[in-house]
Amino acid sequence: MEPIGKSMKNVTNRPDFQKRLSSIKEQVMENPDIQAFLSANSSRIDDEVIERSLIKLYEYTQQSKECRDCPSLAQCKNIIEGYHPELVLQGKTIDLQYDQCPTKIISDQRKKHESLIKSLYIPKDVLQAQFQDIEFDDRSRINVFGLIQEFVNAADQKKRQKGIYLHGSFGVGKTYIMGAIANELAHKNIPSMLVYLPEFMRELKNSIQDSTLDEKMDAVKKVKVLMLDDIGAESMSSWTRDEILGVLLQYRMTENLPTFFTSNFDLKELEHHLSYTQRGEEEKVKAARIIERIKYLATPFKLEGSNRRQ
Repeated sequence: MEPIGKSMKNVTNRPDFQKRLSSIKEQVMENPDIQAFLSANSSRIDDEVIERSLIKLYEYTQQSKECRDCPSLAQCKNIIEGYHPELVLQGKTIDLQYDQCPTKIISDQRKKHESLIKSLYIPKDVLQAQFQDIEFDDRSRINVFGLIQEFVNAADQKKRQKGIYLHGSFGVGKTYIMGAIANELAHKNIPSMLVYLPEFMRELKNSIQDSTLDEKMDAVKKVKVLMLDDIGAESMSSWTRDEILGVLLQYRMTENLPTFFTSNFDLKELEHHLSYTQRGEEEKVKAARIIERIKYLATPFKLEGSNRRQ
């Protein structure tokens, strides 16, 4: 059997191999980034270093730098998706170091941002809301924006903060504003959760049968910043008012956790709504107890304006 060393020598001495090697070297030496690297390290790199590092240099030329040749992260052409090569000198050899590319960095930042905003039964456009897309074109909207700015600016401090009980007519943009707040908080790495309360109440009723009630309640009541959307739109029983809403608000009061609300009712109207159960029973004291908890957690504010859904 022919020794492997002799066999390899026979291959490397073949004219077609030498021609291919020469072509690779020419391609490598014409690469602008490689030329700049060799120039910057000319005192440490000679022909022997280049010959020894030819395979790595060729690997470098076959990949996209700074996402130049990649239309998207999913279509990344590099060996490691989302990472591009950097040339580094390791003693007498040129090697490659892989760093995150700009598209990968942006993608990871977006995923982290999205992970900070949890939601239940909230439309996608609300979760993508930004303040620059909101028209603050009347006095009430300007004033509420001032309250929101105060909250967001101090949100990473440890002092107790009140949320906002934002009430007003249908379609004035209450829920959309909550989405914008959530996105502003995410920019500060503060998690939040938006919950469409009527649907959440229905889900909790069904959760009694599969024993997931406590787990779902914990996920909502313990979040850093909670936004309860459309309180008062649900058909309220004594159980949902006292054992769900009441317990949820009591926990957030005790833990001083910021809580926001949206509603078509002002607090007086909401109290009236909560006073009457599905059975027609009048329970004013229990309703008043819920209202007091809301007042402790949030500052009432009426959002004026026309129906922007039309």
